[in-house]
Amino acid sequence: MTESSSQDTTRAAYDAVAPLYADLFRDSVEGQPLDRALVTAFAEIVRDAGAGPVADLGCGPGGVTARLASLGVTAFGVDASPAMIELARQAYPDLRFDEGSMLALDIADGTLGGVLSWYSIIHTPPADLPLIFEEFARVLAPGGHVLLGFFATDDDSHPSAEPFDHKVSLAYRLPVDRVAELASEAGLTEVARMRRGPGEGERFQHGRLLARRGRGSSQP
Repeated sequence: MTESSSQDTTRAAYDAVAPLYADLFRDSVEGQPLDRALVTAFAEIVRDAGAGPVADLGCGPGGVTARLASLGVTAFGVDASPAMIELARQAYPDLRFDEGSMLALDIADGTLGGVLSWYSIIHTPPADLPLIFEEFARVLAPGGHVLLGFFATDDDSHPSAEPFDHKVSLAYRLPVDRVAELASEAGLTEVARMRRGPGEGERFQHGRLLARRGRGSSQP
């Protein structure tokens, strides 16, 4: 499946379930104390650095974007699904939400203090992940941070992504080491990582990576 057809399939799948998804996952960190704490720490780091706004990429119905805004950062959301963007705009009319692709963001170079990608890379074909990380690095200001959330494989010794039957669209579990390596290749230096086990009703391990664009580095 090509990137274009994969993205079109994922977009259509989320459009089809947008109201139900919004009801179930309006704020996907609300019931997870560790995840909530990490998103809060990310917001504080970006806010205190004063390097620019935060883009919540793959924002879905906008709940986490709103959480970031409540934590004192200027935040806006981007999602490929028009239906999700419409729901986000209805729920949070004071915030900005745009349709867009993570592979070609309509964001100027070096203008963001932070990028949040919370489970938005899981539907990306593994071969396209380097392009995604290059886009993240391109839009971040020097010293800006990115926080990634994703489903993790159980064993980092096998660096291949593992496809699985996500309820909305084909998705991939990713080795945490490989995600950190791809981020590094794009010019994003690892700051911290976390792995948590599946909670109640969850099937898989979860990976989190916090990385920073170097202040003296050139754009990838």
